[in-house]
Amino acid sequence: MLKRTTKKFVEDFLSQKKNWKILDIGCGYTANKYSNHVADTQDFSHLYKDKKFTLIKDSKLPFADKEFNFVIASHVLEHVENIDFFIKELERVSYGGYIEVPTRLEDNLVDVNEKAHIWWINFDDVNHTLSIIKRKQIIEPFLSVSTVQNIRKFFRDSLVTEIFWESKIDYSILENNNDFEFYKKLSFLVIIKKFFSKKIRRLFKFI
Repeated sequence: MLKRTTKKFVEDFLSQKKNWKILDIGCGYTANKYSNHVADTQDFSHLYKDKKFTLIKDSKLPFADKEFNFVIASHVLEHVENIDFFIKELERVSYGGYIEVPTRLEDNLVDVNEKAHIWWINFDDVNHTLSIIKRKQIIEPFLSVSTVQNIRKFFRDSLVTEIFWESKIDYSILENNNDFEFYKKLSFLVIIKKFFSKKIRRLFKFI
């Protein structure tokens, strides 16, 4: 079962689960405050003295079946090459969890290494499934990661997809979208030039 959610709802929910084992996988520098177990492919153990840290070295997660009550995967799925296997591993090690991924819009606005993000992951509201397709760069990125993190405070529902799941993660991996195959990237500078050109024409119209 999958449904849309919010980070606030999930944190309010987890705050009541005092005895749960909660894993934040791909924790980076900002693990969820309600996690008591964190894991990453890099060693961040020095940052989490109050949590158990596990270094991930292989595709198969080093945890037992259903070891956790809840697993948090925030901005992780878009990076994972074998996403099919990773999703099955999330299902294997936990009874449920929270998934957060960037929308196509955020993914195109932020200046990150294109190779770092492999997938676009959308939520199909009709079938309640994740729809996964290879990522395409449509707009030349112009926002830094720190800038978009600040913008998220006001436009979070446009920039991130937030999913709550229980028991099973229903998903489909789609073939490459040919609509984007020969698409020429939109340049931010061109967009800005057109914007100011329109403003200037309007200005001179009233002079």
